[in-house]
Amino acid sequence: MDNTGANPQGIVVPPVEGVAGGGTAYGWNDGGGVHLSNSSPRGSIDPSEINLLAARNERESVQIALRPKATWGGSGSAGVVQVQCSDLTSTSGDRLVVGQSITLRRVVSILGVPDALVPLDLPISQINLAPGETTALWVSIDVPSAQPQGQYEGEFFITAIKAEAESPSQRLGKADRHQLYLELRNCLDIMEPVEGKPLDEVVERAKSVNTSLRRVLLSPVFSEFSTDNGPVDMMDEDAISNLSVRVKLNLTVWDFILPATPSLPAVFGISDTVIEDRFGVEHGSDEWYEALDQHFKWLLHYRISPYFCRWGGNMRVLTYTCPWPADHPKSDEYFSDPRLAAYAVPYSQAVPGAAKDYLQKEIDILRTKSHWKKAYFYLWDEPLNLEQYDMVRNMASKIHTYAPDARVLTTYYCGPSDAPLGPTPFEAFVKVPKFLRPHTQIYCTSEWVLGDREDLAKEIISELQPENGEEWWTYVCLGPSDPHPNWHIGMRGTQHRAVFWRVWKEGATGFLYWGANCYEKATVPSAEISFRRGLPPGDGVLYYPGEVFSSSHQPVASVRLERILSGLQDFEYLQLYTSRYGRGEGLALLEKTGMYQGPERYTLEHTPIDVMREQTLTPSALDQLLKNMYSSCTVLVEQLTWAIKDSI
Repeated sequence: MDNTGANPQGIVVPPVEGVAGGGTAYGWNDGGGVHLSNSSPRGSIDPSEINLLAARNERESVQIALRPKATWGGSGSAGVVQVQCSDLTSTSGDRLVVGQSITLRRVVSILGVPDALVPLDLPISQINLAPGETTALWVSIDVPSAQPQGQYEGEFFITAIKAEAESPSQRLGKADRHQLYLELRNCLDIMEPVEGKPLDEVVERAKSVNTSLRRVLLSPVFSEFSTDNGPVDMMDEDAISNLSVRVKLNLTVWDFILPATPSLPAVFGISDTVIEDRFGVEHGSDEWYEALDQHFKWLLHYRISPYFCRWGGNMRVLTYTCPWPADHPKSDEYFSDPRLAAYAVPYSQAVPGAAKDYLQKEIDILRTKSHWKKAYFYLWDEPLNLEQYDMVRNMASKIHTYAPDARVLTTYYCGPSDAPLGPTPFEAFVKVPKFLRPHTQIYCTSEWVLGDREDLAKEIISELQPENGEEWWTYVCLGPSDPHPNWHIGMRGTQHRAVFWRVWKEGATGFLYWGANCYEKATVPSAEISFRRGLPPGDGVLYYPGEVFSSSHQPVASVRLERILSGLQDFEYLQLYTSRYGRGEGLALLEKTGMYQGPERYTLEHTPIDVMREQTLTPSALDQLLKNMYSSCTVLVEQLTWAIKDSI
């Protein structure tokens, strides 16, 4: 915190730094970010304002970093700060409410890297700060679809408070606390049945209660309050105690709504076996259905289309979005949700049973639904040899017997190793669509194969037949590695976010991620998270069990998952811009803002992202001219109408 310069009011800076990051906060500015303001109320410090931009149905986030400059707490702690947040309000009185549209989470380190976002209470929370360490708070604002556009303002107050000494009540044993309880309970028992009693009896009862209450108030548990010294102020004996860091938050809500249904189907796997092991739920039990339902609905908030999965031998995979069969009411509830862009239909029953002709019956039901266009079958993960490719072809043939318009998705990064399709690995890779046709409609390839050669994407696309419903999707798994975009722990914020910038620029129409909860096996919900051996840190893990951090049963998002959401929202802005001005102009926008030029050339700062978003929503000169002409014509027509009326 900047503590230099004139200070005519003689204000002492509180022992807490509060520096706000911009946008989604890719770091913070340690120099000159906070200053003393002569116009601020005494005891308040006003940092530079945080200015955020958001469409309706969009989430925008910012980090607030706190670093103690002194120690005012007990052993092992620099001290406690209280964080208080107000609603965001507009000049017209519209409001974004704390706890509903505004959430606050503490950034907790995983493997020494800030990643887990643990929810905090609102509107007031207390946080322990460690000496010499920076603590980050993650503030998210969810703008509802119906929120009026305009300028919204609110504030965060961060106050250093006195550490609570151990109170006498904490030193009381169980027997003493029970005795205190009995005394208070006895007071209620004496006074409750007084209705209709003679006045003298009521007086006697009141005297008895008075004696009991006085005895309770004089007990050691209330000794610290026995002398009335007026209201208790936080650290009122300390010269710095009544000072707060005030973080002003400004949000511009644009007159633009992100579509409820994502333009890009982003399908992410959830391991059902991980849920079964960690939470102790039996496959197919009521508790199992409840657990899967919770995970599905939670991930939908991230513009992700979840599917559940379990792996078999040789990377055969059973995938399903809805654990209930197609004739169950839950099936329509899941598949008709507008937030779901695509859903996986299982090749065999998710919960084994005696149903005959299961696959045909499922397909027959789903094909009658309007949401059938969202359906796909994901049968095998990365086939490697001719036998595995033939398995895909055989399973797909059975599906297409029942539904010729069914979409089969196949992930791959090479052709069959024992039957090369070309003289070089890449040429063989490019020929996979011809080899699999007509048994696959969604060709989902690894970004790792492309390396930094974006031009190779054109070769892949040129092999497809979009007129026959063929699509190109991409995925990341293990690779690509730094500096390419991916979601490993320790990568930069824009590196996480740029995964979907790359998808948009290369022209893929969908995206798959193999696992969002694939940490090492554990049999206790609160067990420490361990990443799987052989994988880069964070690969396959985008959120954590809430029980690891508190008594909450809600999943805890990672910083990376929030940046995935931001990247998917960026994708919508680029789609909007392209719909107005064409894809060529959209590519030029990425180039001129410096936001994304290639897998090794993208912004490390947030400013180019905001410039892109502002450009997307800024009407062109032609648009503005047409609006002006329309307005002038409207005025002229109104004038002519009145003139005609007057002449009559």
